[in-house]
This record gives sequence, structure tokens and C-alpha cells, in this order.
Amino acid sequence: MKQNDKIYVAGHSGLVGGALVRLLKARGFNNLITRSRAEVDLRDERAVRNFFAEERPDLAVLAAAKVGGIKANIDAPVEFLIENLQIQNNVIHAAHEGGARKLLFLGSSCIYPKFAPQPIPESALLSGPLEPTNEPYAIAKIAGVKLCQAFAREYGANFISVMPTNLYGPGDDFDLETSHALAALLRKAHEAKMSGAGEMIVWGTGVPRREFLHVDDLAAAVLFLLENYDSPEIINVGCGEDISILELAELICNVVGFRGELKWDRSKPDGTPRKLLDISKIKKLGWQPTISLRDGVARFYEWFLDNYVPQSMASVR
Repeated sequence: MKQNDKIYVAGHSGLVGGALVRLLKARGFNNLITRSRAEVDLRDERAVRNFFAEERPDLAVLAAAKVGGIKANIDAPVEFLIENLQIQNNVIHAAHEGGARKLLFLGSSCIYPKFAPQPIPESALLSGPLEPTNEPYAIAKIAGVKLCQAFAREYGANFISVMPTNLYGPGDDFDLETSHALAALLRKAHEAKMSGAGEMIVWGTGVPRREFLHVDDLAAAVLFLLENYDSPEIINVGCGEDISILELAELICNVVGFRGELKWDRSKPDGTPRKLLDISKIKKLGWQPTISLRDGVARFYEWFLDNYVPQSMASVR
């Protein structure tokens, strides 16, 4: 990669895209292309093709997607399947037609079977049934992987697919209807602390285990792979360690300063029992994460106080 390469980041205002844009700018890449949904709706095939034909980026990172937690996936399976397929098909196809030298597609650890071996190797893809609560999203992401591989096989396109684990960090979604576990727990703990509540309700049993990667670590991995990985075979990105939801909730409460009791709503789904990625492949290439979970959560809470909650609340820490 060269500093003046024209790099298009699809989804630049989202969690992953935002982190990647910050990193690219910090590393001196000075020819970044971004477009808001109002400017280019990635669900619109004609708009996307026209954009790529006009801009002709050298590299493209597909970080745009319709995402959400368990509740959002359960409530809107049609939208999660259709919108993600539209975005992926349009961007991947247009990148090829527009002559992009390389494309990086961001998938998800949700693509793996519900009862995959732990830690999950890349070879586990399509080896068993998916987790039902996010199956439409997972199927869409699998289709994106297969489309990138098809372009590589048929046309020799350098289209790579990266499977990140659960993410958190600046730019995350704190809407309790759509957010993922860590961001939702952070908001709940903060609001419980501020209201003086004696307890905080958490979904499920607390038993499932999850892996969490700070989005700045993922951005570093994306840049590393853009520069060092050219295989159509998928590659995992994670931190290599997992934690139970109970332990995560306790860690977050400790960071936030909430001293009340945790109450578990066992009527709510747990999702996949365990999801830890095998990251030996990317580590052999020379990349590894640098942000510990506790440090990452502490940094994330500072960002939350400065950027999400009303300033009158943020001043009380």
C-alpha cells in the first residue's frame, strides 16, 4: 500500500469503519474516500456502480452492514438478510467492475456453527447448523464470503474476507433495542449507578462465554491484512481469550462503579454457548492484539461519558 492510494471505506461512520478511518489518517494515508448513506445508498445497485465507476478506488474495505444484538436479529430477520445481501452484492460486484486492486470484506464470527469446536478454526465454516437467533445475518455474511471467493476463483480478484469476533469501542451502539452485549451492559451499569438502583437486570443466565476485541485492535488488523494477506481463504481476528457474560457484567460494573446486585432474566435467550476464535493463522503472519479487555472497557467508558451521555451526567464519575 502507498500513502496516496485511493482507499474507499464503506461504512465509515460505523464502529469498524470509523476506527479504520482514524487509523489510516494517523498512519498518513491521505486519499480516503467516504460517502454517507444520503450520498450513496449501498442498497441501490445503480448508485453503487456509478460511484465506483466515477471514483475508481484502488482499495475498498466493506465495513458497512446492518448489525445488531440478539433482540434486533430476532425482531427483523428479513431486513438483516436482505439488506446485508444487497450491500455486499452491490459493493463487491462494483469493486470488480471499477477495477479495485484489492477488497477486504468484513464478515462476522456469527458465520460459524452454533456448536463449533472451541476455539473456532476457519475450517469450521459450514460444518454444522447456525445459531437460530442470528441465522439470517450469518447466512448473509457467508454469502459475502462465498462471493469474494467466487470473484477470486473466476476472475483472479484479490478479494479477502476477515472474520472478527465480538467488537466494542468508540462509535458503538447503546440503543438497548439493537445494541450488542458489552455496550448494553455498559449503559445499564452506568444508568443503574446514576439512579442509585440496587440491582441491574441482565439477559440470560450469565453462563455463555464470549470473546471481545477492541475496535482499534480490529482496525490495526485490517490494515495489517491489507498489506500482508492476499488469500481468498477466510481469516479470523480476535483476542484469543474469552469470558463468561457473568464475568463480563462484573468487570463492567467494577469499571463503572456500580455496587448493586446483578439479576438474571432467564426468560431471555443466551445465544451460542461459547464463541472463541482460533487466531493462530493471523498470529503466524505477525499480528496480535494489544488492548486488554479491562483497559479497553475503561477507555470505552471514558468515551461513553464524553460522547454519549448528557454532559450533566458525564461530569459525575
